Amino acid sequence: MMSLPSSVLFCCNHNSVRSPMAEGLMKIHIGNKIYVQSAGVASDREIDGFSISVCNEVGVHLIQHKARSFVEMEELGEDLNGYDLIIALSPVAEQIARETTMNNAVEVEFWDITDPTALGETRDEKLNAYRNVRDELIVRIKTRFPLQAD
Repeated sequence: MMSLPSSVLFCCNHNSVRSPMAEGLMKIHIGNKIYVQSAGVASDREIDGFSISVCNEVGVHLIQHKARSFVEMEELGEDLNGYDLIIALSPVAEQIARETTMNNAVEVEFWDITDPTALGETRDEKLNAYRNVRDELIVRIKTRFPLQAD
């Protein structure tokens, strides 16, 4: 069985939809076995209300999440090179993560997760698009980070 990394950073474009969902879902799945954070290329948006709603449905509470960018992380003393694994959820985030960490032993994975923000016309359609992203993240997290019996 693959050994678990000690730290994981999820990243996407704005740290307002996919990466905070992944961070919250991962923390519920893995507990405190792995240090988990999220960031975005930019942090120009607040946490998305649909993300909050669909995560609440599965017991993940994102209401306190503050979007932050890679630059803001580094200003807080959190270097991207300090993570064992960076999981990029958008092509732009993957590119920046790879460029930033290319001289260091940081594993970068790309998960092609749809950005749900442009999907759906009605509230129900939008919620369903976000639920699909949430459920896909749950499957990817459980597959990538299988829990071992203690």
